[in-house]
Amino acid sequence: MSTQTERIVSAAEKIKTAGMSTPVAGRDPINQPMINNWVEAMGDRNPIYTDDSAARAAGHGGIVAPPAMAQVWTMRGLNGERTQDDPLGAASQLFDDEGFTSVVATNCDSTYHRYTRPGEQVSLSAELLDVVGPKQTALGEGWFFTTRNVWTVEDEVVAEMRFRILKFRPPSQGQVADERTSDAVPGDAYRDLDPSALIRPTASRDTQFFWDGIRAHELRIQVRPEPVDGRVPPTDGRVPGEALPPSDGRVPGEAPAESGVSRPRKPNTKLQHPPVPAVWTERDADGAYAPTDYVVSSGRGTVYSFVVHHAPRVPGRQLPFVVALIELDEGVRMLGQLRDVDPASVKIGMPVEVEFLDFPADPDVPDDQPWTLYAWRPVSEKA
Repeated sequence: MSTQTERIVSAAEKIKTAGMSTPVAGRDPINQPMINNWVEAMGDRNPIYTDDSAARAAGHGGIVAPPAMAQVWTMRGLNGERTQDDPLGAASQLFDDEGFTSVVATNCDSTYHRYTRPGEQVSLSAELLDVVGPKQTALGEGWFFTTRNVWTVEDEVVAEMRFRILKFRPPSQGQVADERTSDAVPGDAYRDLDPSALIRPTASRDTQFFWDGIRAHELRIQVRPEPVDGRVPPTDGRVPGEALPPSDGRVPGEAPAESGVSRPRKPNTKLQHPPVPAVWTERDADGAYAPTDYVVSSGRGTVYSFVVHHAPRVPGRQLPFVVALIELDEGVRMLGQLRDVDPASVKIGMPVEVEFLDFPADPDVPDDQPWTLYAWRPVSEKA
């Protein structure tokens, strides 16, 4: 272990030992104007966030805030300063001082325990969970560290988030120039991709059905009900509030075999992407929400918009590459890399189709499994 590594490990351990930071209240209580702005920007039309009658009809005591706004209520603002015991700030400063000045977020896992309501005051505390490194990555040598944020109303935990970032030392310009032509893996099926460096997809309970579909070479689109009289009804014929017993042969405590259910699309439903929590379903006897419904897309669409990415470098991908927003024939839009095309030839309205990229397990990683990504490619003129 080098002297620098010893310093980092020792300093990180002190931050971890300090535990949770002192809770800091947000600048303002939860309020309707902020909710209105947020749902408008996100395109979230769920009426329980803006209509008191709809919220009460859905079983709430009044308007509730979108769960994903938890972080919004405790943002410091443009001129805010971190507290002295903030672990994210302390860990970031530690790596800055050691020369790992560049940063990229790698993953974020959130848990929402209940809806919050206008007028409630949300506070934030955090702790450092782990520090891993040094690691040689496609971006350069770096360290991963994970923090845990906890949002509370008084003493009640309402939301949590685990946030992992990579602090890395950027390579010199000479190294970048030398490596730009060496990202591809000789003899690999996808010569512009290095699977050992690619960021793999991370599935949540809400998106598991989508990534299960990708592995099965299916492009799955979530089906959600349209609100009726201010309420979002179940999609399986039940009335709101009716219990959903396990209907797939499971015994209580046994996990579902499927992460979603492909059914013929019913009236008063719409397609949704990216997937959202299936809050319109009822909990079963195990306390779990029912798997979401989905349809399988044809995988065809047109380029709605695109960018050509020249910099910075992206792990496992050869520069430049095209990132395209595709409008599928089913009407929803989906983002992904557009491959096998000259960036200069990409046009709005260009017909494309989905491509599934299968990668083998990494022999250097214990218990690793084969995995799959999706991308887009131009539709052949012969098709």
